[in-house]
Amino acid sequence: MRRLIPYAGAAAAVAITTALIDFVVGRAQIANISMLYLVAVLVVAVAFGRAAAIVASVLAFVTFDWFFVPPTHQLVVADAQELFSLALFLITAVVTGTLAARERARAQEAEHREHDAKVLYEAAFLMAEPDLERALVAVAEHFRAALDLDAVSIEADADILPHPAIAARDDAARDSLRAAGTQLQLMDSQGSSRRIRLIGPQMPGRTRDNRARMVPIVSANQRIGGIRILPRPGAAELGPGDQRLLAIAAAQLGLTIERARFRKDATEAEVLRRADDLKTELLHAVSHELRTPLASILASAGSLRQRDVEWTERERDEFAGSIQDEAVRLDRVVGNLLDLSRIENGTLVPHKAWHDVGALVEDVAGRMRPVTAGHPVRLDLPEDLPPVELDYVEIQQVLSNLVENAAKFSPAGSEIGISVARDDGDVRFEIRDHGPGIAVSDNERIFEPFVRLARAGQGPRGVGLGLAIAKRLVEAHAGTIWIDRAVTDGTRIVFTLPGRAGVS
Repeated sequence: MRRLIPYAGAAAAVAITTALIDFVVGRAQIANISMLYLVAVLVVAVAFGRAAAIVASVLAFVTFDWFFVPPTHQLVVADAQELFSLALFLITAVVTGTLAARERARAQEAEHREHDAKVLYEAAFLMAEPDLERALVAVAEHFRAALDLDAVSIEADADILPHPAIAARDDAARDSLRAAGTQLQLMDSQGSSRRIRLIGPQMPGRTRDNRARMVPIVSANQRIGGIRILPRPGAAELGPGDQRLLAIAAAQLGLTIERARFRKDATEAEVLRRADDLKTELLHAVSHELRTPLASILASAGSLRQRDVEWTERERDEFAGSIQDEAVRLDRVVGNLLDLSRIENGTLVPHKAWHDVGALVEDVAGRMRPVTAGHPVRLDLPEDLPPVELDYVEIQQVLSNLVENAAKFSPAGSEIGISVARDDGDVRFEIRDHGPGIAVSDNERIFEPFVRLARAGQGPRGVGLGLAIAKRLVEAHAGTIWIDRAVTDGTRIVFTLPGRAGVS
């Protein structure tokens, strides 16, 4: 029925023009009034295209001959000059209508290409989203809306996209897209296509839906996925322009998915490289820190077991104390390694509760007395400190690591300061020592795992995990930690924790 509309429009335009000419001729004689039919032909060409314009030209020729060329109401032309004029009019009408229809087609093609370019540009913009799954869902919804489809699904290999990215008008369209027995239409970038009928199991009482179409996604001559589309019920088949648009979109998606695959492979390779570097650093750093206490423990235990030597009680206590100190040191090293491993794996999650930070700092100062025995410790704890939501054990470990570092790298007898204060809604912790300090170039590197800096002529000491663990635990509390460069004597390490209620 829709195919007849252009020809009906052509007939209507000719009829209206005929009535107009009859009205004008009845009141005045106007030369070449038949040219009004050219206007009708042009209107039909612009509105309905070339075929309708040719039909309008022929109808205008016949109608003018029938009604206005003597003898009227006959398809006979008595005057040869009139016959020539009619023939010239017909040729002019056909040529004019064809040219107008061609320009109309070009204008429509330009509009379609502009629309396609805009759709593809917006799709390319959506594909730039780093999260591939979220990007493909947005692209699927974009094409569903642009082409007025019931549903669109973008599928890829499971190692890249575990679940299809689906955009559907409603749940019924989503279910229909997944229906078995779907007819797939494989399209290419030239607009040609072929169909494959897939027969699958069918649920009892359900009719088979064969409206779905598939555009393959190809990369490096290998099919890596597809765009499954479901047109609206009763909608016309996708035209060559839409098929070409989907084929180009599939090519873009192929590049996007392939980039995601390369990015994933590169990330895995980088993870493996960093793991290998971490293992190498771990072996280098731990080889001394584990072997030294073990050697001391073995030597002290071996000395105690010697039967040919009479040890005094004082000497036995010294051996036992050495064994205990080295075992504690060994336990601290192993604990730090385990903590770093859990932090890197994301399994060490803060269990927060509201705590008095003043009591926390005093508790840490008391526990660290054996470590700070050669240093006076000064505490600066205002009485109006607010409670802070934190993991007591983890922040206690942060403070312990920082105090231990301060004691380790400070001259004997120098003071270690621990202070807490409000800082614009946050709570600010400062640990100050009077050691050799840290070079400006090492401000950030000092917080990396297994980084051990030699200070004041000393060799590297420790495994280099204390500050790395402290940084990660503070950041897990949404806080920050840094080296304060305002001091010129020694080192001051500062970290802040959110002090406002509800901050996590």
